[in-house]
Amino acid sequence: MKPFFSRLELLNYLQGSAFKGYERNIDVHIRNLRAKIEPNPSNPSYIETVYGVGYRFTTQITKEIR
Repeated sequence: MKPFFSRLELLNYLQGSAFKGYERNIDVHIRNLRAKIEPNPSNPSYIETVYGVGYRFTTQITKEIR
């Protein structure tokens, strides 16, 4: 099983530990990211939701894009 990341872990990584706001904000970012990278965003294959926990990335990242 691949590791998962909680919403708070993702927010801390992206915005720092001083983040003040709602953990659910990450859901909007994930939805926008899925709209850009998923072949079918309503049936995601790259970013999987782990209900009650957070998200799991289902593929290996092989190249960093900048």
